Amino acid sequence: MHRPVLLVIAHGSRDPRHAATVHALVERVRSQRPGLRVETGFLDFNVPSVHGVLESLAAQGVRDVVALPLLLTRAFHAKADIPALLREAPARLRIRQADVLGPSPLLLSALERRLYEAGLTPADKSSTGVVLASAGSSDPEAIAVIADIAREWWHTGWCAVRPAFASASLPRTEDAVAELRALGCERVAVAPYVLAPGFLPDRIARGAAGADALADVLGPAPEVARVVLERYAEAAESLPVAVGA
Repeated sequence: MHRPVLLVIAHGSRDPRHAATVHALVERVRSQRPGLRVETGFLDFNVPSVHGVLESLAAQGVRDVVALPLLLTRAFHAKADIPALLREAPARLRIRQADVLGPSPLLLSALERRLYEAGLTPADKSSTGVVLASAGSSDPEAIAVIADIAREWWHTGWCAVRPAFASASLPRTEDAVAELRALGCERVAVAPYVLAPGFLPDRIARGAAGADALADVLGPAPEVARVVLERYAEAAESLPVAVGA
């Protein structure tokens, strides 16, 4: 019996930090699951492309693949772009598209990890307002999910949590920072709900200029790697059992 290959599908960026962070996360996934074959493909800007990886896997005789969108919400890429790419894959491949990473309690843990690395402590929670800053989307479902995550996170003890968006939606990070100041939170922190550096995360960082703390992107946090493996396992269970080559 062979375990399906995990193909991590990343967005891609002209910013070299993006691909470097994706590769660091994939290495973290490999370290958590030795023996699992993990490949990386990019939708744009970086190589290898998703199509190129799928062609290569088919040429090597691979049969089963779990394609995992390295995305935090189900928006256009997860609903349209990636399924279209997978439909064009070589016919010999049996591909199951895994769910996106979010929402997940593990991602909330990763967000808190990044805030503590930025200088906060658990004792600061009740007096700190947090801006949950995501890239943004024109998809109402994705926006609603971010608002739900903010509400859930607030219930863990923060003074307040407000969602913000770097594009397509409002409020912007700087406006959410100002709102938390007006609420009377002693300090304000910005937690980027993004996986890797790039243009929109840089916009979030600029919007955080008035905050007391800015966390790093989620990147290769161990909790993120665990979510990747959870989504892989869920999708792999629905593939037919492969015996032999």
